[in-house]
Amino acid sequence: MRSAGTLLATAALVLSCASAPKLQHPTLDTDLPARWTASAPVGDPVGSGWWTGFSDTRLDALIDEALSRNFELKTVTGRMRAARAQARIVGAPLLPQASLDFSRTRTRRNFIGFPIPGGNGGVLNTTTTNYGVSTNINWEIDLWGRLSDDKAAALADLQGSQADLYGARSSVAGQTAKAWFAAIEAHRQLELARATRDNFQVVNERIENRYARGLRPSLDLRLSRSNVATAEAVVLQRMQQYDSAVRQLEILLGRYPSAELTVASDLPPVPDAVPAGLPADLIARRPDLMLAERQLAAAGARIGVAKKARYPAVRLTGSGGSSTASLTDLLDGDFIVWSLVSSLLQPLFQGGRLSAGVDLAEASRDQVLANFAGQALRAYGEVESALVADGLLKQREAALLEASTQAAAARELAESRYHGGLSDVITMLDAQRRAFDSEGQYLAVRRQRLDARVDLYLALGGGFERRITETGEIQE
Repeated sequence: MRSAGTLLATAALVLSCASAPKLQHPTLDTDLPARWTASAPVGDPVGSGWWTGFSDTRLDALIDEALSRNFELKTVTGRMRAARAQARIVGAPLLPQASLDFSRTRTRRNFIGFPIPGGNGGVLNTTTTNYGVSTNINWEIDLWGRLSDDKAAALADLQGSQADLYGARSSVAGQTAKAWFAAIEAHRQLELARATRDNFQVVNERIENRYARGLRPSLDLRLSRSNVATAEAVVLQRMQQYDSAVRQLEILLGRYPSAELTVASDLPPVPDAVPAGLPADLIARRPDLMLAERQLAAAGARIGVAKKARYPAVRLTGSGGSSTASLTDLLDGDFIVWSLVSSLLQPLFQGGRLSAGVDLAEASRDQVLANFAGQALRAYGEVESALVADGLLKQREAALLEASTQAAAARELAESRYHGGLSDVITMLDAQRRAFDSEGQYLAVRRQRLDARVDLYLALGGGFERRITETGEIQE
């Protein structure tokens, strides 16, 4: 019995070894260029904390807070924990299943038809009590690797859920950065609207004084008052936008949306350009493509499970213990009993179920492969678009900066000429609106450049460099 137990344990250790499918990037039926068709920027490598490139310590702290408190991340983390538990459940049949059984049996027997000396015709009976304790072992030997393939598929699912979690973390970091930039821009736009309104009010007071002295017609006064009222409406609109932006940021941080968060006074500078790498590198970096690849690996492993279900199943069942009428004799070696049963189960006729299972697994694999190819093309498109946007927005920012500078100078000149009687009110009001619009557009494009840089980081995989290990873990 001891040698049999040793043999079972040794075989279990040898046959239960199963690991996730190795990382294999499928070949796409698409010609990939040697480099990105958009101009690839050059700069320092992107680190795992890509947001630190914005040199904003408050942004760093907010992203850390979001990564620890965001409820969407907690949901994804729960799914990953469930996948880890599922992988353990699926891998359990690779090892012998043992259970301990303790029983107490009380039996009464009647002996009918036996003469009873001196009896009065009653039925002879006896009552016995029996105690038993046993250890039961059940094990299906993974002779063909079906159980190992099942566990490998579960481990691939686990790795996919980990990639999904990394992608969710990167997405939350990107959303937080964009929300932070949006709140700062909204605050700057509100300050600009208030400054513009105050400037319009000063000009309106001068026009009212001149109108009262009969130096300006009523048309100038009414247009000026309309300008002030419009500026006040813009201030109220900017207040609403700022309030909404701050509350949205607080929700991402896991805080109550009370709009009490204080934002920075100005937008941070756009970091230097980041290296885009090569198109083929993207598959190994993006969490969504890592997830799709792990789903493809799991589908491939399940094809093996479906095919090997047609092979014979070898099972071992063993038990050992003691059985006695006295509870004190359970540990006495004279009462030990044991049994060892082996069985071979070969499927013969299943009505086509096993063949259909193989077809189903292969069809699922083909669906996942097509999904992977589609996601890869979308990922390439996101990088190309982000590279183009990064360059074009930089040029737009330079153009709007020049437009804002010239519009501000034109406004000062128009106000001076109007007050000097050298220009009409229409020209002055138009110059004021142009200056206000140009400054607002310049602030907006500065924020858009920061958002585009975030999109580029995320399109390139969030700056994370990960490696999938054979133990079912993804390391950064």
